Amino acid sequence: MASSTTKILVPLVILALAVVGFIGLLLSKKPPEIVEVEERPFLVNVEPARLETINFKVHSQGTVAPRVETRLSVQVTGKVEWVADSFIEGGMFKQGDVLIQLEKYDYQTEVKLAEAELARAEASLEEEIARGKVAEQEWRSVKGNVAPELGLRKPQLATEKANLSAAKAQLEKALRNLQRTSITAPFDGLVKSKNVDLGQFVSLGSELGVIYSTKVAEVRMPLSDNDMAFMRISNGKIDAPKVTLSAVVAGAKSQWVGKLVRDEGVLDEQRRVIYAVAEIIDPYLRESDSKDSNRVPLKFGRFVQAEIVGQNSENILVLPRNVLRLDGTLLIVDSNNELQIKQVVVKRADEKYVYISQGINEGDLVITSAVPNPFNGMKVRLPDDEEDNNNIQQLDKQVSTSKSVSNAGDAK
Repeated sequence: MASSTTKILVPLVILALAVVGFIGLLLSKKPPEIVEVEERPFLVNVEPARLETINFKVHSQGTVAPRVETRLSVQVTGKVEWVADSFIEGGMFKQGDVLIQLEKYDYQTEVKLAEAELARAEASLEEEIARGKVAEQEWRSVKGNVAPELGLRKPQLATEKANLSAAKAQLEKALRNLQRTSITAPFDGLVKSKNVDLGQFVSLGSELGVIYSTKVAEVRMPLSDNDMAFMRISNGKIDAPKVTLSAVVAGAKSQWVGKLVRDEGVLDEQRRVIYAVAEIIDPYLRESDSKDSNRVPLKFGRFVQAEIVGQNSENILVLPRNVLRLDGTLLIVDSNNELQIKQVVVKRADEKYVYISQGINEGDLVITSAVPNPFNGMKVRLPDDEEDNNNIQQLDKQVSTSKSVSNAGDAK
């Protein structure tokens, strides 16, 4: 009985001693030191405000098209006898070049007939003039007084003069028809489409093809009311500013310079824009110095981006678009390194920049980094603090070291 009691009491005594020891350790442990954490002001990046005079630029786009497009047609009938090698889609030609020649034998015959009729009319007129002189002499020798009009054959003379004029007109018409058998180019240009070929018979008014003039190209560009607010307007019309066109040609970006010559004067009812037209001289470089290898032709049908030089504005602050808050305010840092929220007037904004005309002064430090929950009087610090510079230098060293190790590993 005593041994069983001992077996029960020994574990209880050990457990009690363990509890007492644990409590003693807890009571003897020193409390942790309370260290006050220094709260440093929020670090921000700033950019000093610099007011400047800028030229606003308006961006648009459009497709290059010829200013002159002509549909060739014939004024006579006949069979196509000859077609120029240049009269093919994309072919280039000069003003005055013969593009198509129609068979002209019948028209040459008409010219000869008209010449014969003219010779007959001239002979008849000379004969009638002679008859009139004879009639006048006979009338004076017999009657001895002034002869009447009919007696002097003046009506017959007028008839022969009219016949002569008609013969001349007929010859002129025959010569014109003969000349019209040769279809000549009215300007320097290229062939857009070809509708006729050798041996084909064409009738009066048949369309032979479409040709473009390469002297001047045009780009039709849409402009909104907001864009028009920054254009140069004189007497209700857009001034002729410089227009820079750009496009990617054969994998490289190319640019061409033109000028704004007019607007169409009518607002598009569906898109609510007005179209302005830019003009580019000699787009195919046919009159330019061939030694200028940096220029490339501006071909019709190419889609281009346009940058138009607009109005000048003074005392404008240009900042990245992201610094402007949704409520139209900017964050600046005052002389006490405190944040201030400033309401500004935005003159214009585009995809990259915002243009501020009022609300801040020259030299104000504009915060360009993100600040969570800003408020007036919030303490901030700038990156030019000594400790911040040291941290930045250490970070740069760590980055350089990691790059060196990475490069060494790659070399191995």
